[in-house]
Amino acid sequence: MIDFNRPPYVGKELEYIEEAVRENKICGDGAFTKKCSAWMEQELHTKYSLLTTSCTHALEMASYLADIQPGDEVIMPSYTFVSTADAFVLRGARIVFVDVHPETMNIDERLIEDAITDKTRAIVPVHYAGVSCEMDTILNIAERYGLKVIEDAAQGVHAYYKGKALGTLGDFGCFSFHETKNYTMGEGGALLFQEDKYLEKAEVLREKGTDRSKFFRGQVDKYTWVDFGSSYLPSELNAAYLCAQLEACAEIDHKRMDIWNYYHDNLKPLAEAGYIVRPEVPEYAVHNAHMYYIKVKDLETRTRLIAFLRERQICSVFHYIPLHSSKAGKKFGRFHGDDIYTTKESERLMRLPMYYSLTLEEAAYVVASIREFPDFRL
Repeated sequence: MIDFNRPPYVGKELEYIEEAVRENKICGDGAFTKKCSAWMEQELHTKYSLLTTSCTHALEMASYLADIQPGDEVIMPSYTFVSTADAFVLRGARIVFVDVHPETMNIDERLIEDAITDKTRAIVPVHYAGVSCEMDTILNIAERYGLKVIEDAAQGVHAYYKGKALGTLGDFGCFSFHETKNYTMGEGGALLFQEDKYLEKAEVLREKGTDRSKFFRGQVDKYTWVDFGSSYLPSELNAAYLCAQLEACAEIDHKRMDIWNYYHDNLKPLAEAGYIVRPEVPEYAVHNAHMYYIKVKDLETRTRLIAFLRERQICSVFHYIPLHSSKAGKKFGRFHGDDIYTTKESERLMRLPMYYSLTLEEAAYVVASIREFPDFRL
């Protein structure tokens, strides 16, 4: 069976976990947590990076730090994972969804300004498939209207917009290190930001509302409860696993790009024949080969193709029922303007197997199987 995903493993993960155990420091903010944060700060040129228990929690922290209040409005695409919206709903915000570009499935930046009201407080661009949104326009709108920009870069670690790392362009950036991502710690994430004014509040928020971080740095002689907070600090065991992968990022990136390019090159005949649409990467973006997807004619074709591949022991998936059409989406938000592309394109899209240990021979089998699908006649 060719799985849709397998978490990456590069060889040093267990060694580093054992090292953390031997050091009797497994509860978080130890040497491996610090190494992971240092890697992000140096590699991605961000001033601050705090490892978290998930991208969901990084988004929640960003929502708190952005001071989102009940009744505020937050603009985002509907084609995204539920966490993008949940983080702001928990603060009492209303979600305003706008349509996407069919080429990238990213928020259509041209529709954002018309969705702004006197209640709007933030824009949340989601960098789908590790391909950047058009950030210059988004940042310009945010500056003119005094809005926060919170990047959902869950899929965007080590991807770039005009030479700048995703997650470092807005007020806050949120990463995921879930097992489906390019680099993983099982469950985990990170919060990135540049301004000094957020650091103390972020540390308190992450450490259950205490000034424990200051205590460990020797800045206070005891720590205490100073504000509201939660437990957003991951285990040192998780950080140890991630550290091994960040050290091997070039190897992981190279392998994933080989697979992405193989799919893209060898599925070209089907695209030229009009049977599928391949991913499009704008000139301003450098993607990270997070996923490879294709779009087929319609929902019925996708259903048949997924079943056809399953019969050949290949697991492909679709994802993201548009949030505005869900029960919670209708309760907590609204769609501004016309849904021209979000629903239609979401019903056409399917993801192919993509992971570090996938071989090019397996990728070739996936391509050959797709080309044998009875609807596609070359």
